Amino acid sequence: MKAKIISSLEKCFADENIDSKKELGSFSLLLGEIYSFQLCCSDDASGYWELAIDSPLAPFIKAYRVRSIPSALPVYPDNYDDDYLRIEPGLYPDLLEPMEGRVFLARRELNSLWFEIDRLPEGFAGEYPISLTLKKNDAELTVSVCARVIPRMLPAPEIIFTQWFYVDCLMDYYGIHEYNDELFEIIRRFVRNAVRYGQNMILTPVLSPSLDTAVGSYRRNVQLADITVKDGEYIFGFGKLGRFVDICLEEGIKYFEINHFFTQWGAAACPQVYATVDGEYKRIFGWDKASNSPEYRDFLSKLIPALIAYMRDEKNGADRQLYFHISDEPNMDHFSTYKELSDFVKPLIGDRPVMDALSSYEFYKEGLVDIPVSCVDHAEPFVENSVDPLWVYYCCGQTQKVSNRFFAMPSYRTRVLGIQMWKSSVNGFLQWGYNFYNSQCSHYRINPFTISDGDGFSPSGDAFSVYPGQGGIPFPSLREVVFGEGLQDYSALKLLESRIGRGSVEKLIDEAAGGIPVTLSSYPRNADFILALRDKVNSLLAEA
Repeated sequence: MKAKIISSLEKCFADENIDSKKELGSFSLLLGEIYSFQLCCSDDASGYWELAIDSPLAPFIKAYRVRSIPSALPVYPDNYDDDYLRIEPGLYPDLLEPMEGRVFLARRELNSLWFEIDRLPEGFAGEYPISLTLKKNDAELTVSVCARVIPRMLPAPEIIFTQWFYVDCLMDYYGIHEYNDELFEIIRRFVRNAVRYGQNMILTPVLSPSLDTAVGSYRRNVQLADITVKDGEYIFGFGKLGRFVDICLEEGIKYFEINHFFTQWGAAACPQVYATVDGEYKRIFGWDKASNSPEYRDFLSKLIPALIAYMRDEKNGADRQLYFHISDEPNMDHFSTYKELSDFVKPLIGDRPVMDALSSYEFYKEGLVDIPVSCVDHAEPFVENSVDPLWVYYCCGQTQKVSNRFFAMPSYRTRVLGIQMWKSSVNGFLQWGYNFYNSQCSHYRINPFTISDGDGFSPSGDAFSVYPGQGGIPFPSLREVVFGEGLQDYSALKLLESRIGRGSVEKLIDEAAGGIPVTLSSYPRNADFILALRDKVNSLLAEA
């Protein structure tokens, strides 16, 4: 049996040799931080091992088994750079499966156990040994690491982070056909998991989102607004919305992005909208209605003020936490349509912001969108023009030079975005798939445990960052945890900035990077940069 403690920025493939992994002898962390590390191990014989954790921090340590997930499309052919771990289809370490006590280790494979130190409270500053012991029959092996806890509390993230939350994918996977107590409990668990790793904004389906849906087709209706048409007038009920909002607020969500009012990739049509008309529940808007139709404009002119009034009066002024969408990923071919729709919607929402994923600076320059969310590899015009607030996103198209969260990428490439965003003064980040368990354009659903690439439409890791465990229990991916560590880096840099000034922190990053520029498209391609930088940041915070 061989075992060693390694950082969270390693990925352990079953066919690798343990000797290739760099041992982690000690580390530092702040109070209130989630810190992860791994125990990688290999044995000449298969069998069950008993795990024991010996440390004063043991009550705060959670253990997971790292499971490998099939990837048929780890990269797009001929569309990748040299900063990938592998490019061939195969098994990639990704799923974090909660474990207690006993674990089965296959012979002559590199196995990995994942450990989280979960947000130490005040009073735990100091140095703590952590010993991990594996026992099998008469065999016993112990490895240790030293944790140095800095007496500074990691602040809540200032950056706003959203991954799009798909209620219909949860309903489909768990076989639930309506909003009920079971579904709301599952929603709560998945929201809690998202917040745990840094998410503080959530896509809110007041109407069913018109995202990743083939033209002319519809995903499951999940609208939270109850709508009745009586004598030509609209009557709105927001009971389900209120329960959804309450759950999110209780779990730590701070901001609500209302789903897009018009269809994706051009805003040509209306999303699906259902209402009870003369006692019949039916679809009243959809692909068959143009986005600028008088009927739909009349509908929105009634819905939006009613929604804002409800959030203001019934949810303690939460209307100030609303963000609105027009249409996702418009380009210059859609400029005139987007302008017409934006000009219509903005007076209805007042000074509340419109945000949309787009990469043409003209939309912002002409005042059509308050928060342009540019993909990370097209952000230069927005950075150069000091857009504020400045948001970025990535999806399947960001494959070269920039950070992303694909299975095939090293974990440091996922985590480094936190440092990059601080350095570029980014205020928000959006990713389109928290739990998208469908094929391309949602023609059919997939099992994320066996199909990780949307059945061939995007590199594995793009479409989701959480797994739907049995009984409605979310299982995190190591990518989700590592991205959360990047957000913690951002918060730690902001805290140090408040103590020693931005210029000094920028100099610190530049020195750690060894002359390599740290921008949204440039970074040192190794884990040591991040680990050494955070250790230095923590030491300076201890001294401050």
